[in-house]
Amino acid sequence: MYEEEVVIIGAGISGLATALALHKKGIKSIVMERSETLRNNSGTGIGIRPNGWRALDQLGVADILRRTAIPFQRERVVSLDGGRKQDISLYHCVGETRCLRRKDIIDTLYAALPPTTVKFSCQLDSIELDPLTTKPILRFIDGSSIITKVVIGCDGGKSIVSDFLNLKPTKMFPIFSVRGLTNYPHGHPFGHEFTNFMKDDMHVGRVPIDNNTIYWFSSQPYIPKDEGIWKNPEVIRQYAIELLGNFPHEIQEMAKNADINSLSFTHLRYRDPWDILVGTFSRGTVTVAGDAMHVMGPFMGQGGSAALEDAVVLARNMAQAGLNHIQSGSNVIVHRVGEAFNRFVRERRVRVVRLSLQAYLIGMMLGTSSHLKKIIWTILLNFFFPNQKSHMDYDCGDL
Repeated sequence: MYEEEVVIIGAGISGLATALALHKKGIKSIVMERSETLRNNSGTGIGIRPNGWRALDQLGVADILRRTAIPFQRERVVSLDGGRKQDISLYHCVGETRCLRRKDIIDTLYAALPPTTVKFSCQLDSIELDPLTTKPILRFIDGSSIITKVVIGCDGGKSIVSDFLNLKPTKMFPIFSVRGLTNYPHGHPFGHEFTNFMKDDMHVGRVPIDNNTIYWFSSQPYIPKDEGIWKNPEVIRQYAIELLGNFPHEIQEMAKNADINSLSFTHLRYRDPWDILVGTFSRGTVTVAGDAMHVMGPFMGQGGSAALEDAVVLARNMAQAGLNHIQSGSNVIVHRVGEAFNRFVRERRVRVVRLSLQAYLIGMMLGTSSHLKKIIWTILLNFFFPNQKSHMDYDCGDL
């Protein structure tokens, strides 16, 4: 068994952003990733709202990523049932919004880190505390172990670190989503417009990444089936084509011409807002960030941006606690890290409760076929969030 200082579990957006934020504050960390390589082959697009761009600016990678995606000029909501349209100016009224390929975010964050930061093929099995030193002991499925001073769990909605903190299990929305990327070699005709199409109980989003690539998703109330078939991209494509059969021809073509390797089927997951309100997100020198802390529905495009905010706030609090030189005595470290993590959790809790509650209400509204329940969820949403774009105004502050 060997010893490390700061260990981050998971090399997704949250883990890499946290490692980069710590690196910029002079705090060395290693990232333990279960996969053999970077998980950058997903076709998922990630919407980054103005608050996310503020965090990326603090991380020093915003200008690199701006070159990979065009800014939205407006958002359009189209009801195919009643022919109603609603246009929302985004760039001037809301601020900078772009959709990035998840691959571009992962690759850019990874490239900004020291070369030996990420360790691959390291799948965490369990965590326990050393009875004498209270240091976390990480045990991996290959039989190896690490004793460390600090653990930051960025290991997603099915987080082992969250289990160690006794957080309640995440839940499933009554919604599934099919997602993919479609390339138009000669350029797509959709401009700089994020368009939402609504029909019956279905919702289809079409999001330009650049002048040639579209990210799209469709969602509808979940129909229980054998989810094993959804691991076959061709099955997903055929199902998406059938699903979108009553939508405009351009939407059907988008599914037919999708990059087969980009297609995914997802049963959407969330952590209850009230669990976030009262949950214990740190214990000694162990904490969580990103989806491990606050996995939420994608309905506001805030999951990725919230994880970036976490990284900035966490690193700032650790640096303010004087952890730039973490080789002090273990008792001092436990005290300082514990204080830093408590401040981090206090600062983030109100923010992510509001995000999670808004996403929860939207998800429940979209996930029911009952007209009465839709009305009830809509009333609650408007009551708690009269300005439903205010979540974009948040500033996580300087690193």
